[in-house]
Parts: sequence; structure tokens; C-alpha cells
Amino acid sequence: MELRNVRATGMTAQEEAELEAAEEEERQKRKKVDDAARVEYLIREAMAQGKFDNLKYSGKPIPGLGERYDPDWWVKGLIQREHLSGLGPKAILLRTEDAELDAKLDALYSEQQVRELVEDFNARVIDARRQLQGGPPVITKTRDVGVELERWRERRAAATEAAAAAAEETVNRERAAKQSWWRRIWNGTG
Repeated sequence: MELRNVRATGMTAQEEAELEAAEEEERQKRKKVDDAARVEYLIREAMAQGKFDNLKYSGKPIPGLGERYDPDWWVKGLIQREHLSGLGPKAILLRTEDAELDAKLDALYSEQQVRELVEDFNARVIDARRQLQGGPPVITKTRDVGVELERWRERRAAATEAAAAAAEETVNRERAAKQSWWRRIWNGTG
């Protein structure tokens, strides 16, 4: 920098040649420094100045690092960051809906509702496969209505059994709490 300032004062050709040689020598010195060492130096300098102190993931693992590659990572990230719902490529929306379909089915009360929801989902998957508008490919598979009905029945039966067991345990606890203190001592339950 100082060498360039001297140039503005009006130099002779010989002085300018010497200045050019000095600048070239300085450039050569800079090239000799290994790029990795230079990057390391710049990082240390920035850390010393506190430029990395208020980063969002400082001291935490970077999310998504080490997971398998997802071709739709940028769309999913945008939707998550902006809290968007209901928009995006049909392929992404169908994948998300497919992942959440069992929970939606469990909230339904009749086999007819389950059948209609699965048939509607399958129709939208087939419709998305037919459209040639570009975007990510539709890799979501259709679901067999009979299989989904059977799975829904099994999950519903398991939930009913769990609810009955929880209700029975609650009743037993209430009975034990209602017994008089001397009866609990006499029976050895309290």
C-alpha cells in the first residue's frame, strides 16, 4: 500500500520500475504462503476479533450433517424455515403426507372414513405421476386399501386395550385411595 502511495507523487521511469519489482516480489512472497495456512490464519484472526461469537450453531452440531443425501433438502429447509404449509412441489407434499398418513388414519372413527382417505391419497399420487410439469420425481407409493384397513384395525384394537388397562389402573388407584386408613394398614396395602 505504501508503495502505491509513492507512485502518485511523480516518479521517474527507473523509480517506477523499482517499485514494480518490489510489488512483484511482495506478490511472490504472498503466493509462497500455503493456502491452507492462510485460511487457518484468517480463521484465527476472525475468532480473535469475535466475529464467530454469535453464530446460531456455535458449539452445536450442524443439523443434517451426516444424514443421507436428500435431493429436496432446499425445499424442505425453506418450508421449515418459513413455516409454510400446503405449498411446494406435489412430490414433496405427497411424501410428507405419506409419512403422516398413519396418524391421520388413527384419528378416524370408521372403516368407511379410512377407506375414503386412502383412496383419495392414492388418486392424488397417481394424478401427480401423470403430470409432466417438472420438479422432483414422485416416488411416493400408493397404498393398498385392504392392508391399510387391517393395520388401522390392529392399531385401533391396541389403543383400545391400552386405554382399558389405563382406566382399570386408575379405578384401582381410586379404590385404594378411598379405603380407610386402618383398612389399608390391616390389608398391608398402605
